[in-house]
Amino acid sequence: MSKTVKLIDLTLRDAHQCLWATRMTTGMMRDVAPLLDRAGFEAIDLVGGAVFDVCVRYLHEDPWERMRILSEWVTETPLIIHTRGQSLFTFEFFADDVVELAAERFVANGMRYHTPYDALNDIRNLEIPVRKARALGLHTVPGLVYTHSPVHTDVYYADKAKQLVALGVDGVFIKDPSGLLTPERIVTLAPAIKTVIGDLPLQLHTHCLSGLGPYVALQAVSHGVETVHTATSTLANAASHPPSELFARNCRRRGFDVSVDLEIVEEAAARLEIIARGADKPTGTPMEYDEFHFHHQVAGGMISNLEYQLSTLGIGDKLEAVLEEAGQVRADLGYPIVVSPFAQYIMTQAVMNVMGKERYASVPNEVRRYVLGGYGEVAGEINPNLFDKIAQGKEPITERPGALVPPALDKLRAERGPFASDDDLLLAAFYAPKEYEALKAVGSIDTTSPLEGGPLRTLVRELVRRPNIRALQIASG
Repeated sequence: MSKTVKLIDLTLRDAHQCLWATRMTTGMMRDVAPLLDRAGFEAIDLVGGAVFDVCVRYLHEDPWERMRILSEWVTETPLIIHTRGQSLFTFEFFADDVVELAAERFVANGMRYHTPYDALNDIRNLEIPVRKARALGLHTVPGLVYTHSPVHTDVYYADKAKQLVALGVDGVFIKDPSGLLTPERIVTLAPAIKTVIGDLPLQLHTHCLSGLGPYVALQAVSHGVETVHTATSTLANAASHPPSELFARNCRRRGFDVSVDLEIVEEAAARLEIIARGADKPTGTPMEYDEFHFHHQVAGGMISNLEYQLSTLGIGDKLEAVLEEAGQVRADLGYPIVVSPFAQYIMTQAVMNVMGKERYASVPNEVRRYVLGGYGEVAGEINPNLFDKIAQGKEPITERPGALVPPALDKLRAERGPFASDDDLLLAAFYAPKEYEALKAVGSIDTTSPLEGGPLRTLVRELVRRPNIRALQIASG
């Protein structure tokens, strides 16, 4: 009997976060989500990472409403809520009462699958999110964030997986946010984790930044991974994920069973192609291999933003020096993983070091907090002299970070209430009054699809937008 490989679709969350700066509207999902629902995926990723925040600040769509709307359009496949553990959707830790209420509202708004992770792999930061979610019946598969360093060994990841199993989980996924996994490493890493988690399913979530992602995923299923996270081809590759269609075909060629209907996925890809052209959004193309990527480990989107910021300061020629320094900063600080928020902290320190007269002459408060243990465990060692320079005499923090945050909900109700719902209460916990009021003033989400009116009307609308087309002839037959 051939081994069955399952797929989780990332098109509606991480794929557009990678390629469209998280700007896929709910309306854009209308003609795609029902197709993905029927295709046979294990689950569909919907909200998490930057999506919640971008919905509020830039799209002016209530993310809770997006969850409710999509749970009406997607009825056969579980929808995933993806969180940063105790930080939920932000860079800061929230009180336990906020995290617990958030889990309740995930369920109330139609989410059935939860994939939390902690950016430092400090399992203490997953205790409240995991236990509360599972108590509510959410299928919970936490992630271990992968990076390449002398301290992030297979033994390290096996130990972290063992801690997750002790929490009580429904599976474990390897989260490779910078696409650093190689075909050689996955051959040892997957079995090391699988040995520890036993019959619990092991998943892989990787990106294509190094160009190796699709082949790494193919190797993974031969060495213990049962579920792979993929994206519809239109929004795959580049900084995104392996394409569902090609990955499934490659698996089948190797003798694996993949029960995803590719005709349906290809229809979704075709519709996304039209939406992308109409909105002037890019589609994914394969990346070239770059050895330098494994030194700085910074995602492509962040590099382009950094290049722009440096150029506005008149120091655009310092980009390579900053990236070189970023790799050194990471080593100096005990190898924090280059994922939000630490990607931002590392790059900020790198810029300061390159532009300053002395390395670490200036240190952001967030870097100091990290060094002291304020975000969780530091994986590697920090040189004692550098630690003293950054810590400035402050004592290390050894408690679970979330336990240091006082309960927040009663105070919020008293200071900013009353609220029409617990969803609004949580929005107030996440955002200042300015952002909160701006969102509430917009009203309900516009769910109009860019494809409304059928293929012909969509085609005509697109042609009208193009000034170089002066005439159009339509013939039948």
